[in-house]
Order: sequence, then C-alpha cells, then structure tokens
Amino acid sequence: MMRLLAELLKDSKKSDRALAKVLQVSQPTVSRVRSKLVKEGLLREFTVVPDLQKIGFEIMAISCVKLKLPEETVERGREWMNRYPNIIFAAAAEGFGKTGVMISLHKNYADYARFVAENRQHWQEYMEDYDTMLVSLGGLVVKPLSFSYLAKTMEKSEA
Repeated sequence: MMRLLAELLKDSKKSDRALAKVLQVSQPTVSRVRSKLVKEGLLREFTVVPDLQKIGFEIMAISCVKLKLPEETVERGREWMNRYPNIIFAAAAEGFGKTGVMISLHKNYADYARFVAENRQHWQEYMEDYDTMLVSLGGLVVKPLSFSYLAKTMEKSEA
C-alpha cells in the first residue's frame, strides 16, 4: 500500500496499468489497493498542484492567531472558513503564543487587506492576537509546493 501511495504522490495521474508496471504487480492489484487507500482514508482526494501565480494569485498568507473560542463556536468557524475558497488550510496549532494557523491565497495586496479586515471584524470578540507572513508567489521560490517530496521519505523508510 505504501509503495502505491508513494507512486501516486509522485504522479497521481498515472494509470493503474502504468503503476502496475512500475510496482511490478498486476493492474487489478493496483486498482484494489488504490480503492483500499481511499476507503481507509490514506487518500482523501486526487487533485493537482497548480502554478498559483499563473492562475492569478500574487500572495500566499500564513496567518497565526490566538483565539479564545468557546466550544460551541468551533462549528461556526468551520462554516465561515468554508465560505472562503482561498483558505487552503486551517487548523488548531501551538507555538509563539498562538492557537491556530491558516494559509490563504490572494490575488493582490488589496484582496489580502480586504480579507484580513473581514476576518478581524467577524472574529474580533474572540481574537487576542493575529500575525501574518506574506509570501510573494512571484518571488524567489527555493522549493515549490508539492507533495511528491514525501514519496522519497516513504521510499527511504521502506528500505
């Protein structure tokens, strides 16, 4: 299962036939194992990692926040975040005195500023602190965003 997962991390558009050839197993075995990976939750979705700048985003914001959210407000927070498709990740976190982290994409600085103003206005009664690091997607990128790097880690752990 892990060998197949590693191959899918490298290139999820490979056919089961091509994967079978690389893994030296039958195509039905690959299909069965792929289905098992999905069923067991090791694979949640098959997607692409686009060139964010080429599809119109100039900024990636990594925001860290300190919130005091009552338990009954957590679902409201999830619903609020789901209204913003530019939020690509959000989770509880710990460190630097913060309790949450969010990664969002923005077309430009004005779009980002509008987003932060809405965020602060909506959550001001719960928000104690809010810091953001802005990443210019047109700037120097030393290692592009990809999950294919994980395949190498998985292959090393098998060896």
